[in-house]
Amino acid sequence: MVLFAAPGQPGSTLTYESRYGNWIDGGYVRSTRAAYFADTSPVTGQVFTELCRSTEADVRLAVAAATSAAPAWAGIAPGERAGVLHRVADRIEQNLQALAVAETWETGRPIREVLAADLPIAIDQWRYCAGALRAQQGGISEIDSATVAYHFREPLGVVGLRAGSEFPLLTAGWQLAPALAAGNTVVLAASERTPASIHVLLGLIGDLLPPGVLNVLNGVAADALDTVPFATASGRCPAIFFSDVLRSDDDFQDKTLEGFAMFALNQETGLSAALVEKSAYDEFLELATIRTKAIQQGDPLDTETMIGALPSADHVSRALAAIEGKVVVGGERAELDGALAGGFYLQPTVIAAGRDVRHLKAGTVGPVVTVAAFDQPDDAVRLANSCFSGSGAAVWTRDVDRAYRTGRRIAAERVWTNCYHRYPAHAALSGRHSYGGDGRAQVLERYQRSKDLLVSYDPRPVGIF
Repeated sequence: MVLFAAPGQPGSTLTYESRYGNWIDGGYVRSTRAAYFADTSPVTGQVFTELCRSTEADVRLAVAAATSAAPAWAGIAPGERAGVLHRVADRIEQNLQALAVAETWETGRPIREVLAADLPIAIDQWRYCAGALRAQQGGISEIDSATVAYHFREPLGVVGLRAGSEFPLLTAGWQLAPALAAGNTVVLAASERTPASIHVLLGLIGDLLPPGVLNVLNGVAADALDTVPFATASGRCPAIFFSDVLRSDDDFQDKTLEGFAMFALNQETGLSAALVEKSAYDEFLELATIRTKAIQQGDPLDTETMIGALPSADHVSRALAAIEGKVVVGGERAELDGALAGGFYLQPTVIAAGRDVRHLKAGTVGPVVTVAAFDQPDDAVRLANSCFSGSGAAVWTRDVDRAYRTGRRIAAERVWTNCYHRYPAHAALSGRHSYGGDGRAQVLERYQRSKDLLVSYDPRPVGIF
């Protein structure tokens, strides 16, 4: 067990500034309006820093800085630009613990998860995009014996991005890495709910990027910055468990129950509607309840903690208000002691819906899992698609043929099959509904435009005019 010290405390790897301005043209500047908003840690419920609230004038200043820097950044040789991304990845890796403390303190999520998943995935994204840049090639089409079309990928110029609130460092990396690799300069709007983590990152990598290449604004109104559109996975995301997962008391069964338990671990983005084949429903619910009760809830900065705090008191209230049906475990606020007493904690909750599927379409907040039963595979797919409101789903079965056929029929952009919550950089996820776009070599194309250079090598006139 490792218990990381809270920011600013003796032995801590991190100390926040009392206030943060906007990061524009390679340094901090004060907002044109002297207004600040508080950043509250869900771990303790206490304010730990303040950030400036940006105005339209601040947005124009950031865009002007990015515009000025764009030609030089786009003109850097791909290999050199890829080298910058690799150095960013190295710097993040070298400061892994400080960044993990920053994200945990601001989001309330367990530091074990941030250390083991979020930050390594973010590092991989920076390195993958650096490699994708080096591997990106144009194309050529022969129109006729004297005419050739050359195809290039060019940066868009200045792009606006928004960091997510649940995983600020990961979602920022998902976008920044391909946008910068593609040759763009960036104006990034930090999430108003979790903005300070981005500034910790800036303090570590700001010197690696030329001034104006990356600009960060706090407290930006939703309509004040044109951004490359994206959406997060949210709401009811279904998971289907076929009865064969309980056929043997073996590693696979244990892995399945672990996957179920992770639904509760992910306070905001878990796959929170579990659909279980009727013949295994009672046994599955019993085992899943035991597994959920074993989840360790406590100080998010403790590596033994499996589930931390929700982002705000409002999230806890909304989660409690949304709980409907038979609660078999949890369903109440989690009361912690000492400095954590003011934090925003909710017990991991399992609701047994059985054949009553009326509540599956209801919105969910927090570590709440509704378990419903289905008779046939067709029923499972129908229920999954009817309660679907995110970009991910899951299928658990020992039958690979059933897994394939079921996954193809679920209306989700990613279907985890016998696994859960991995976002490898080289696995595709549609750019329309994700932060980083397609996760393969095409990852840069969302932030580029196609250039067609049509060239005639025939000196003779066409003869039309």
